[in-house]
Amino acid sequence: MAVTAPAVDRALRRLRAERLAHRSVPGQTYFLTVATLYRRPVFRDDEAARAVCRVHTARWPWRDATLLAWVLMPDHWHGLVCLGERDTLSTLVGRFKAVTSRAVEDRHRVNGWLWGRGFTDRVLGPSEDPVAAARYLVGNPLRAGLVPRLGDYAYWDSAWMPREPEAAD
Repeated sequence: MAVTAPAVDRALRRLRAERLAHRSVPGQTYFLTVATLYRRPVFRDDEAARAVCRVHTARWPWRDATLLAWVLMPDHWHGLVCLGERDTLSTLVGRFKAVTSRAVEDRHRVNGWLWGRGFTDRVLGPSEDPVAAARYLVGNPLRAGLVPRLGDYAYWDSAWMPREPEAAD
């Protein structure tokens, strides 16, 4: 069954209306950006960066959402997230910001705040490849000139990265 142009237009209008009404769409993939307060380069400090990175490996902050890829830059974080049924996008990002704020030492916060207000998000369209979006996202340290090779940058991950096989007993 072919999808007609009017059906696609209706679907896009409905999606835009939902986004304008601040409703999140479960199952939708979002490209997120969260900046530090005043865009301070907090994560040039390896201890602070590692503290935030540990949150990515915990399952409970993400609940039923799927973190597909992420990169932690000196003054911001990018993530590619497939939203689950249990949380809105705002709730999920708020939880991420709260948990990571508590994870870093007090000296990295300003009056208790690590992250700036809000976040930016972009919905991946139906024709967009999430693997290509993840490659773009994790390539940020290269484009920013932080490292000559992506393998030299420690603060990123992607669901599409090959994993080491577990050792046999």
